[in-house]
Amino acid sequence: MNLQLEPDVAFGVHPYLGVAAAVADDRPFLDEVLRRHHFRQSGDLDVYLLPGDTPHNRAVRTVARASREFQDAGLSVAADPRIMLPPPIPTPDGAPVRQALPGQSLTALTGKLHELRRSADIADVLEQILDEHHGVVGDLEEFIDTAAVWCERLDTANGRELGQHLRTIAHHVAFLGDQLVAAQLDLAVMPDVTPDNAPPLSEVPLLPRHDVPSVTHTARTRAALASSPNRPADLPPSPQEAARAPASPSSSRRTR
Repeated sequence: MNLQLEPDVAFGVHPYLGVAAAVADDRPFLDEVLRRHHFRQSGDLDVYLLPGDTPHNRAVRTVARASREFQDAGLSVAADPRIMLPPPIPTPDGAPVRQALPGQSLTALTGKLHELRRSADIADVLEQILDEHHGVVGDLEEFIDTAAVWCERLDTANGRELGQHLRTIAHHVAFLGDQLVAAQLDLAVMPDVTPDNAPPLSEVPLLPRHDVPSVTHTARTRAALASSPNRPADLPPSPQEAARAPASPSSSRRTR
């Protein structure tokens, strides 16, 4: 069996220039694919680079799509896992910079599930997601709260309304985190191990989700209840609209 020690294409992260790609030789196909995915060759470094202002999520998707195209053509690809890590979060002057951690990449953790067999191992992955300081659930709650503050800074009726709506969503995220903690504890004490003859996780179809109201219906309901020039904010909605209005959640937000 012949082992190929050097990949045809390798993706990595340059400390100053961002996501980069290196090729094993000067085959035109390699150059063509990389350019199609917005990589441009840097003559000084002999590598291909994405534009410096490429958002993190777009860069990750670009690497994934280019890698798939190379692999479909029978070429070998290597990628540095650090590509998945988001950039540091801005902090006030004097505060320590908050570095990204593997637990903040749901894509990386979802891929990790395919390699696990023990319930306790799944619980360990969930623990990374639920980490109070670096988990994605807490980060999502913080992101929504920050978006709510942004809306409230507009100092308009619509901005304050949307800010309150976002804070309600943050309550739901906190409740979701509490439910995941319960599931994580159950997994931690389960003795089950996946049988050796079980099909690969990628071949097991996902269960269908419960039906939820369409975005269009939800948007129309909110628009009907929102204040407008034709309905002053201090007037109550009609009885029919009040009956259709969704009840506000009663769950309390988790303290972080």
